[in-house]
Amino acid sequence: MAPMVRSAVLSGYVDLALSLDVDPMLLLRSVGIGAAALTASDLWLPADALDLLMERTAHESNCETFGLRLAARRGLANLGPVALVAREEPEIRSALTIALRHIALHNEALRTRLSETGSLTTILIQSAPGFVLGRQSIELTVGATCRILREFLGQDWHPLSVCFTHGAPAQRTDDHPILGPSIEFDQSFDGIVCYSHDLDSANPLADPLLRPYARDYLRSLAAPDETISGRVRAIIETLLPTQQCSAATVADHLGMDRRTLHRQLQRDGESFLTVLNSTRLDLAHRYLTHHDRTLSDIATELGFSELSAFSRWFRHHAGHAPGHLRAR
Repeated sequence: MAPMVRSAVLSGYVDLALSLDVDPMLLLRSVGIGAAALTASDLWLPADALDLLMERTAHESNCETFGLRLAARRGLANLGPVALVAREEPEIRSALTIALRHIALHNEALRTRLSETGSLTTILIQSAPGFVLGRQSIELTVGATCRILREFLGQDWHPLSVCFTHGAPAQRTDDHPILGPSIEFDQSFDGIVCYSHDLDSANPLADPLLRPYARDYLRSLAAPDETISGRVRAIIETLLPTQQCSAATVADHLGMDRRTLHRQLQRDGESFLTVLNSTRLDLAHRYLTHHDRTLSDIATELGFSELSAFSRWFRHHAGHAPGHLRAR
């Protein structure tokens, strides 16, 4: 099934399109989206139609930074029910983790996670498997994430760097300040790099008395067709760099004990070890095809304490050494 996105993503679209002298209704119809999508924020729309809409609008308006301009109108509230839970978390890190882990409640085309290396944290923005987000959708997501972080950290906060896999626009405009002063194009990932201690700060928006009610509310909204193995995989990706990725820890994140997790994974024809290994192997192939990380960095990113342990594991599961894939 193709990924879907809540119509809340269209918030501010009409006003911005009109300001750029293009007809938003004509563009919406061209991708099969009716005007009814503008009157409700909880309708599910095809992700490919919305992605195409962003690209067409950027082209018709001759505005390469359309996604960034739309992101400037976004904030935490645009995440809908996820925002209600995230804002009540005690630390900014846990608030961000909640928002990233449950992003599929808002946008099934996105996969986001935190990756820690020493004193730095990277917020990775990725497309869902089998789907490729265009430039405008990526810049909209990254820009909106910067805006959300400033709600927690203050309007003067800037990331250390914002990275994009696509190239720089033909002309630099005043839309880029939303991202901060350091923007790098043609990189191996899309995302935001910041100091880890920024995320360890207390959340100034939180009310401890509301936290348990907010979490109960989010659990009631969880997608009923989301597989347990998919949820486990998302948590594994978050925990691997911490080298604390155990079945017990993942079960705790899901609000269950280890035996319950084992039984539910069995129903999917999986075990914790099979999901762990498949997640690691997918990430290893992704990291090894780029040259921005050393093999030692990749080993740490995947939760191995030593490079030799990673090499033995990779050779066993992939049939060849990690250096062979990188050289190829």
